[in-house]
Amino acid sequence: MDSMKRKLFAMKNELESSADTGDDPTAVVELDQSKVGRLSRMDALQAQAMAQASGQRRAAQLREIDAALRRIDDGSYGDCEHCEKPINPRRLDADPTARLCIDCASSVE
Repeated sequence: MDSMKRKLFAMKNELESSADTGDDPTAVVELDQSKVGRLSRMDALQAQAMAQASGQRRAAQLREIDAALRRIDDGSYGDCEHCEKPINPRRLDADPTARLCIDCASSVE
């Protein structure tokens, strides 16, 4: 479990540091068309939308990592939340935040 905990903390640190380096996705896009042309403004709006979506994905990943760390602490890490059978260690190695075994995950999708 210690290796998984280290892996989760490394993932969390990487996500948090990538969030610190980006521009503010909620910043208002400049409306002055004399400074920014129409196409440039559209590009800026698109970049803003992509940054917001990226921020939302990052926040969701951080929530999943925090949930996995809580499961490690309470002893339920590695057990499927649906059928309560052990999750394959190779699945957890590929995705340390996995909550479901492969069979339950397949049935949900």
